[in-house]
Amino acid sequence: MKLDFPRYTERFGAINLSSVQRVYELDSGKSEEYHKTHQTIRKICDEELVETFGKLAIIIPIKFEKLKLLEGVLSGVPHDCLVIIVSNSPRQPVDRFKIECDTLKQFVHFVDRDAIIVYQKDPGLAEVFQGLGYNSILDGNKVRDGKAEGMVIGMLIAKMMGKEYVGFIDADNYIPGAVNEYVKIFASGILMSHSPYSMARISWIYKPKVSQAGIYFAKWGRISEFTNKYLNALISHYTGFETEIIKTGNSGEHAMSMKLAELLTYSSGFSIEPYEMVNIIEEFGGVFPSRYPEIIYEGIDVLQIETRNPHFHEDKGEQHLKEMLRDSLLCILSSKLCTPTIKQRIVKDLQANGIPTGRKQPQQPNIIQPFKEVNIEEFARIVKERCSTLGYYGSNLNRHMETLTERM
Repeated sequence: MKLDFPRYTERFGAINLSSVQRVYELDSGKSEEYHKTHQTIRKICDEELVETFGKLAIIIPIKFEKLKLLEGVLSGVPHDCLVIIVSNSPRQPVDRFKIECDTLKQFVHFVDRDAIIVYQKDPGLAEVFQGLGYNSILDGNKVRDGKAEGMVIGMLIAKMMGKEYVGFIDADNYIPGAVNEYVKIFASGILMSHSPYSMARISWIYKPKVSQAGIYFAKWGRISEFTNKYLNALISHYTGFETEIIKTGNSGEHAMSMKLAELLTYSSGFSIEPYEMVNIIEEFGGVFPSRYPEIIYEGIDVLQIETRNPHFHEDKGEQHLKEMLRDSLLCILSSKLCTPTIKQRIVKDLQANGIPTGRKQPQQPNIIQPFKEVNIEEFARIVKERCSTLGYYGSNLNRHMETLTERM
């Protein structure tokens, strides 16, 4: 793969926000010392990618997606990555989770790769979190519904498996080749980062809309326009210079180092992607004292990389878009960085889109605390004992799990 280096980097406190980078070639040819001599293009050779894939877990949250789409997503993930599926699909009247397990098991049987699946609402999983005192992910005696909760479960499993990086792919993607490109971009962003605390976020070249008139290749999603605008407004207010640096506020496809992932606070539901940016800006932007002053010196690298493949995904209707817009803007509205003027503008946009903002409308999303302090050895021990839906497939993975058991 060949990508350009960031043409511009905006610094906000300890955060390095890179302008959107372009992919020039999906396949960069034979290995050579290209990247050491060229001033504008970085060549990522196959050996570098494969080595990074081995350190990377791809987490796929799923809730009642079409099985053909899931199979396509699985086929697009590079072989050397660990796949972790966290399902929140209904089990009645038809057990969708069992069907997903069967689909994954059959896929692994033919391709011989490593994969893990777990059910988000498994009562045993809730017992694990209760036993470890990690209660912010719970709603009573169950794991709370929500995409963010599934992603955090996936990250903990990835940490348990010793992975250094985590990436996220939505299960509703129609194009397996696009999935393959996303993961290559994740690895490339990791390799181009100068900090161990790094994030690579996908900027889609197009998000096509299908209608009777044909396909219209829209540049931006309808929610992203609002989210990016207000994330940039937060930065602009504190720097005094207007910016449009953030282009990936709602990027479901993104990756980060485990060192960064375990430090972040997460917002429940569909607000997780924009809230990751809000939390990074709050924690490392220099406006407020950081809980992690020792990390300020290293800096936080946020790379945004544009794809060559368009992003075709399942159309889930107007209500889903409203929920995404509400959750995305409310998590910005509730930020301690948000000024009264920005709050007024957000409320106005919510109302214009038919989303109530009265007193009964919750203004503070559910917050999931960082998992850095979760005892991962204890997590591994208890989850194997109590989580009956945890399934792991692949000969390499079976050996790894046996090693983990021996350590316990």
